[in-house]
Amino acid sequence: MPLLWWPDLCTSRTVQQAMRHILLCVIAAVLTVAACGGSTSAPSTGGALNVLLKDTPFSDAKALLVTFSAVSAHLSGADFVPLTFTGGTASRTCDLKKLTTAQDLLGSGNLVAGHYTELRLVVSSAALYFDASSSGAACAPTIPAPAGRSASITIPSGDLRLNRPFDITSTATRTILVDFDGDQSVKEIGNGTYSMTAVINVVSVQ
Repeated sequence: MPLLWWPDLCTSRTVQQAMRHILLCVIAAVLTVAACGGSTSAPSTGGALNVLLKDTPFSDAKALLVTFSAVSAHLSGADFVPLTFTGGTASRTCDLKKLTTAQDLLGSGNLVAGHYTELRLVVSSAALYFDASSSGAACAPTIPAPAGRSASITIPSGDLRLNRPFDITSTATRTILVDFDGDQSVKEIGNGTYSMTAVINVVSVQ
């Protein structure tokens, strides 16, 4: 059941050539030190939140670059607690095609113990590339645009809210698995342009 979707502003058809298969974008919120570099140490009164990004294969497009400008968790009765992007930069760009067999630490931060109502990701831009793969790491502060044919993706609203509550205690380890359905999310709206209307489901909370 979708937790969040953006209304499609135009009559559109599902991308058949660029994204025929479902794009699975997995985000794991791990509330202790994860088994990867860059993890934060947990404070004595709470836990550490690491947001991991993963993807599964989809056909035809050589690269799908998505830039995130914010990631945070909402503390009940308070406000969103911002997490820090890996490397401490203001944004982070990921080529989801490169995350088919790996995962990336999108952001992390220390959280006080308490009840959290949702995760929030802000997507500032996205683009498809059909002829060449991106160079370098799967995720970085910036990724150069690959050569060849490309298509920008219009984003009616980049504010992604994952409304699945979770609790943090001083000894808790919590993993949230999120399914980002790219086949339904990215649609061609004509003249070689595309729109992203994100459909997101929580697969599991452990």
